[in-house]
Amino acid sequence: MSATLDLGARRDTMDSLYRAVRAVGRFWLWFFFKSVDVRHPERVPPAGAVLLCINHPNNFIDSLLVGGAVGRKVHYLATAALFRNPLVGRFLRACGAIPVYRRQDDPDKMDRNLDAFEACFRAFREGRLVAIYPEGTTHAEVRVQRIKTGAARLALGYEAARPRELLVIPVGLNFDARKSFRGRVLVSFGSPVAVTPYLDAYRADPVKAVEALTDAIQWGMQAEVVHVARIDEGRLLNAVQELYRRELVRELVSERGLAERQIDLVRLSRAIADSINYFKDHEPERVERLWQRIQSYRALLAEYHVKDEAVRARLPRGRPRRRLRLTWEAIVGFPVFVYGAVVNFLPYWIPRWVARRMSRKETDYATWRFLTAMLALPLFWGLEILVVGRLAGAAAAAVFALSLPISGALAYRYWVGAGRLRSRLRFGALALVRAHAARRLTTERQAIIEELEQAKNEYLAATKGSSF
Repeated sequence: MSATLDLGARRDTMDSLYRAVRAVGRFWLWFFFKSVDVRHPERVPPAGAVLLCINHPNNFIDSLLVGGAVGRKVHYLATAALFRNPLVGRFLRACGAIPVYRRQDDPDKMDRNLDAFEACFRAFREGRLVAIYPEGTTHAEVRVQRIKTGAARLALGYEAARPRELLVIPVGLNFDARKSFRGRVLVSFGSPVAVTPYLDAYRADPVKAVEALTDAIQWGMQAEVVHVARIDEGRLLNAVQELYRRELVRELVSERGLAERQIDLVRLSRAIADSINYFKDHEPERVERLWQRIQSYRALLAEYHVKDEAVRARLPRGRPRRRLRLTWEAIVGFPVFVYGAVVNFLPYWIPRWVARRMSRKETDYATWRFLTAMLALPLFWGLEILVVGRLAGAAAAAVFALSLPISGALAYRYWVGAGRLRSRLRFGALALVRAHAARRLTTERQAIIEELEQAKNEYLAATKGSSF
């Protein structure tokens, strides 16, 4: 560890504004995500100087997630461009944010970053927690990009004057489905990165010491996220996950007796990424052949206008009870779906529309949708409740208000299920009209799964253990 915790240090408390903003953010995170799992939060001490180094896959939501997971006030280093609006700037400063000037935004103001460094040092001296995104910008790749040297310069600059006072903790944010509503996310706090061993080198050659500590922080962050070396491998990871991760989940359910909700999907993704990196190093030709085969299978899906989910999960034959149950649920649930869709259509559709129109890059989409939903849901629900109250009275308005979130959740589940059913029926029609095409798809998919299963077994044998 790079620092020791002073047990006599004053606990870092939150002010009332930050506490209120954090509470609102945590509520909307609970609403937006199916689950937010936090791993090793105890690694962040309740007091003392701390620097969190976080990857940056999802813009504003990243700060809400880390702030909600940490029981202390987080002073984020934020791009100075956000502070240009006076109201936004005042709000960010009230929440403890520290402006940092980026070369791509303010090339003529880089000298002002000395003030940012001094603000961080002052926060450390007061025993506060500062958070930085060392990659410098958001990105959609399944990896930690090469980080900038700012985090290492902060840590060494402070530790050179006050050794063993600062903890540098890497943090990994892992999104199961970056843009999807009701996805899963993991916030993982890593072991502290030791700073003290670099101090002698820092005094002798600051540049080399900063580069070495930057590498150590990079490795620490990579250990907490799903990571592949290049974007091409990121595409392969996504493809393998789409085809194979559900098969792994089914194996874990049957072999270990786990419920599906108990399985850490992010850990599975990390294990798949590790195995891809392993075979990329040891058998690159095999990885290339697999990628080409997956690409060919995807081309067939596009040619016949069907989805992989339909090929994988076609309704099984010889199970009339299951078909009868699904049919009965579809019939009974349809009125609930219609009601929930009607009263929740605008607050659900408008955030999606705004996100598509306003997002300049993929990492902006979820943030725009999240922020718009925070405004749209209370606004439209409030107007609807007001109208019902005017027409039918307070009691009816109260019942209607209670029905809004419940019917919305049920309508969303019904819509997702109906989409899967439509996909399966389309594949069934293909099997009736062009049986050879359906057989070709199922045969090709099964061959890919068998190849992935063989690779999994070889990887586990070679690494002498299971991370699945």
